[in-house]
Amino acid sequence: MASDRISPTAHYTAHVWYRNGLSHRALATAQGRLLFHALRPMYLASRHIGAPTLEGFLLARHHEINRRLAEHVVSGQIQQVLEVAAGLSPRGWSFKKQFGDRLRYVEADLPEMAARKRALLERGNLSSKGHEVLDLDILSTSGSSSFGEVVAQLDQGKGLAIVTEGLLNYFARDQVQTMWSGFAHALQAFPPGIYLSDLHLRAQNLGLSVDLFRKLLARFVRGGIHLHYANEADAERALLEAGFDDAKLHIAEAQAGSLGTIDDRGAGLVRIIEARTPR
Repeated sequence: MASDRISPTAHYTAHVWYRNGLSHRALATAQGRLLFHALRPMYLASRHIGAPTLEGFLLARHHEINRRLAEHVVSGQIQQVLEVAAGLSPRGWSFKKQFGDRLRYVEADLPEMAARKRALLERGNLSSKGHEVLDLDILSTSGSSSFGEVVAQLDQGKGLAIVTEGLLNYFARDQVQTMWSGFAHALQAFPPGIYLSDLHLRAQNLGLSVDLFRKLLARFVRGGIHLHYANEADAERALLEAGFDDAKLHIAEAQAGSLGTIDDRGAGLVRIIEARTPR
């Protein structure tokens, strides 16, 4: 995860979001379109045998994070969002379009990805006041692109949500715990602080078809897919140990995909973290 190179999954995921009406054409890349069509036979084969699909869990996790984040913004609790490792996510654009000046949205990613995102937003005329894309190396503890420096640019008088999507299961467990501790510590300065993310657990990722799916996904992303936590209780306990005051894992509901169906086992493979720091 130290590489600054844009991963194939970022391109593929961006095209899935665009194809399913969640993103803008400007954020969908040619690489993503090629990957999407190259992997279509595998998607159709998985659907045919009732196995989970990559598209299924990508849509489920994105919709569920969006839904929960929107609830916090509408309630007035959250006026700022920091999306860590935002990649080609359309969430910053779509939330600013929906909530306007009520919300400041900061996306952060490694410098190459952040520069690419800024260029795509500018080219598509999608930039707006209060929507920023900053350089961030989440593993760095000092310097202008460190997590602490990025958080220091936010207003501690306003509620903050930190969002990660498609990130945690690529890191070793000790790195995840360090990341969570950093998030919890930072959020304690905000009234309130909320953390939203997706997470894959061992309990929901058992069985031959799921194991095959995970191995194929690991080859696709050119790295390991780690299942650090056994179940919801195990992950919730780890979040509390990291410094959060409250932590819950929610089931992500299946969403209609590009074939117009929702009976996809992919949604069942992912859980959505919602953790809070004291108000």
